[in-house]
Amino acid sequence: MRPSAVTGAVLVAAVLLLVAIRDGHCAQLCMESTFPRTINGSLSFCGYNGTSCCNATDDAAVQKQFAAMNISGTPCGDIVKNILCARCNPYAGELFTVTTTTRTVPLLCSTTGVSSRLSTKPAAAATTDYCSQVWDTCKDVRIPGSPFQAPKGGAAAPKLTDVWQSVSEFCGALGGSGKSPCLDGEGAAFNDTRPPLPVNGMCLERIGNGSYLNMAAHPDGSNRVFLSNQAGKVFLATVPAQGSGKTLQLDVATPFLDITDEVHFDNEFGLMGLAFHPDFATNGRFFVSYNCDKTKSASCAGRCACNSDIGCDPAKLGSDNGAQPCQYQTVIAEYTANATSDTPATATSANPKEVRRIMTLGLPFTTHHGGQILFGPSDGYMYFAMGDGGSVGDPWNFAQNKKSILGKIIRIDVNTMPSGNTTAGWGNYGIPKDNPSSADPSFAPEVFALGFKNPWRCSFDSGKPSYMYCADVGHKVYEEVDLIMKGGNYGWRVFEGTQPYKPLSTPGGNTSAASIDAIGPVMGYAHSSVNSNVGSASITGGYVYRSTVDPCLNGRYLYADLYAKSMWAGTESPEGSGLYNVTGLTFSCSKSSPIPCDVAAGSALPSLGYIFSFGEDNAKDVYLLTSKGVYRVVDPAQCSYACPIKSSAPGASPSSAVRARAPALATLLNCALLALLSLLSV
Repeated sequence: MRPSAVTGAVLVAAVLLLVAIRDGHCAQLCMESTFPRTINGSLSFCGYNGTSCCNATDDAAVQKQFAAMNISGTPCGDIVKNILCARCNPYAGELFTVTTTTRTVPLLCSTTGVSSRLSTKPAAAATTDYCSQVWDTCKDVRIPGSPFQAPKGGAAAPKLTDVWQSVSEFCGALGGSGKSPCLDGEGAAFNDTRPPLPVNGMCLERIGNGSYLNMAAHPDGSNRVFLSNQAGKVFLATVPAQGSGKTLQLDVATPFLDITDEVHFDNEFGLMGLAFHPDFATNGRFFVSYNCDKTKSASCAGRCACNSDIGCDPAKLGSDNGAQPCQYQTVIAEYTANATSDTPATATSANPKEVRRIMTLGLPFTTHHGGQILFGPSDGYMYFAMGDGGSVGDPWNFAQNKKSILGKIIRIDVNTMPSGNTTAGWGNYGIPKDNPSSADPSFAPEVFALGFKNPWRCSFDSGKPSYMYCADVGHKVYEEVDLIMKGGNYGWRVFEGTQPYKPLSTPGGNTSAASIDAIGPVMGYAHSSVNSNVGSASITGGYVYRSTVDPCLNGRYLYADLYAKSMWAGTESPEGSGLYNVTGLTFSCSKSSPIPCDVAAGSALPSLGYIFSFGEDNAKDVYLLTSKGVYRVVDPAQCSYACPIKSSAPGASPSSAVRARAPALATLLNCALLALLSLLSV
């Protein structure tokens, strides 16, 4: 390159850096130039959950400030609360800072067509002119301790009209016409869709050798997790800090809970689900989902899912793999931590005696019974992923039968227990008042969504708690990932993925495609597209990655094939659209992995065995639970994968409230680099 060309390139880069520093955004950042905190649960006043720039103390301070204004319960009060709570928004560093000037209120959106990015509420399609709404609602309201003042300083205005004479003057000073991000009624909003960071691969480290089906972060917010194996044991483990070179710490000889005597363990049977009550740290309640054999256990005595209520006769089913109809059953049972009532968070073991039987359900066949349980982060209800009951092609059409709870996502209330069983034979639980049956009595009361073959691993996005993803195992054509909506019909056995499905036999009748409004998968993969030499087995659903350890994976939903030869990362684009871009995800093992990864002969990929499940800890780090051990996603640089944004500091404890601290300038310089890379790729 000639000297003049070099000079020109340097000048262009310098201009890009200045533009990025002034106008760019690429990472969440708080007002103190720190990364947002990972919080346990949600803030009681401001409502943020997952990540926030506030902790409980900060949230209480905002609440106290708002209470002193004496405008609670008014339209203006609602707006001022939203504005005060904006300091807890993960983008507060940009909302409150314009160039180098720190504001007393965030930049208020004053244009339409800005899509909501991060909020305490579900995303909206577009904003209104929020700045004008603030003016119209609050201009004549006296606000003691008002946060509103002109950006150049001056006394706070008890009334907006004390300082500004018109809406145009007010929004000219505090509004963000055409600027991004800005605050609207839903949260931080951005006026464009920025390209995602490039993903060159996922780096893994092996931190344990055990094989597990479930991981649950300890509800106390610490760096501890619970792991359960299929045989019926639950273990309490301590997660090592990123970059420490240490392994999982757990005592296999002393499990937290051992119910192997109750669990029927064989192939698709075992301890299938594990969920801790959101208030476990104070109430000690937790739940397991497992399978039992009624020929060996007196308590394995639930009603058969094939029954007269849904037009099914168990006598007509015949045996399946040597088992009689409903010989094997699915159980959801409640247990309690073995500690004093006021300190269950410190418990290292649980009482093996069942506290309460939540549900017992007889399985018509020996396959397709899901079994995962999890709590909704926003509503606190228990969700239960239930397969279609088995046999080839769901011959009895359970998945489309609204009165059956097979082939469904179930939602029940384990906080409000009825005096008797809600549904005779199923168990002891309450029904959420807004379940689909409240509007359509043709639904069984427990049903939240229908049309599933065998949902294998569901999760809520900690960054968007209203987003629930479930992977559903296919038949021979397509493995799918569904975005779950209340009352949604996801098609099986009318469709497999987006393709019409023709069952081999239909003693339970058929459902026509025209009679349902089937919701197609948002992600997935065709069997024909996966590894022609090894083939594909079935899908394993994962998590939306929200850790800062690998910034290039942030915001992407991760999922894999059971055979551990293929993984994918999907991102919604544009946000709120329901449209997803999916890319294949190569992966490697870190050279500094605490436990060396196995090598697969003739393959550049590490040998992981089978990927049974994914896990997520309190720091939002993601794990793979495989037949060969526990693997954690680490800094991509450890596998020589390039990412334009630096990983959070190695060695930061997963239990830390703040994952890492970094100067705002460094973050913005990384943004500038992204802008430069983006232009060079045009």
